[in-house]
Amino acid sequence: MRLAAKVTAAVLVLDQITKYAVVHGMGLDRKLAIDVLPPWLNFRMAWNQGVNFGLFAGNNDWSRWVLIAVALAISAWVWRWVTREAHSKPMQISAGLLIGGALGNVVDRVLYGAVADFLNMSTPWFSNPYSFNVADITVFAGAAGLVLFSGREASKKPADKERKG
Repeated sequence: MRLAAKVTAAVLVLDQITKYAVVHGMGLDRKLAIDVLPPWLNFRMAWNQGVNFGLFAGNNDWSRWVLIAVALAISAWVWRWVTREAHSKPMQISAGLLIGGALGNVVDRVLYGAVADFLNMSTPWFSNPYSFNVADITVFAGAAGLVLFSGREASKKPADKERKG
């Protein structure tokens, strides 16, 4: 449980620091684009009012608060699930990544009304039109980790019972 809490806190702080540094510190909210290592890494300002790739975006306050409530509910459910019984370190880390990222995007929705996305990665052969942020990366990694590592834990439990019996 402590590991999940530490990862959650670290992700939340890292996400908010990077957003503040790039959006406000570097002025991306005014410049809208900064080439860092073109085309591989660029900063492109995007205020995302929806979920991934702008899905379920709405221009009203109602949709904003629904997305906040959904993110908080999922975070609470994952937190409750991971703290109810002992889980492996990879599971705790995955839960912390998912919860920290979700809370980072909740903070944006509360403060700005939308999520600040700024990372854009492309190649010389493909120009990616989408931007994302640290929280998006950790939500994806955390969800993938929960799926990947929960199967491992489930497969180990019956074997442990067979050895004891």
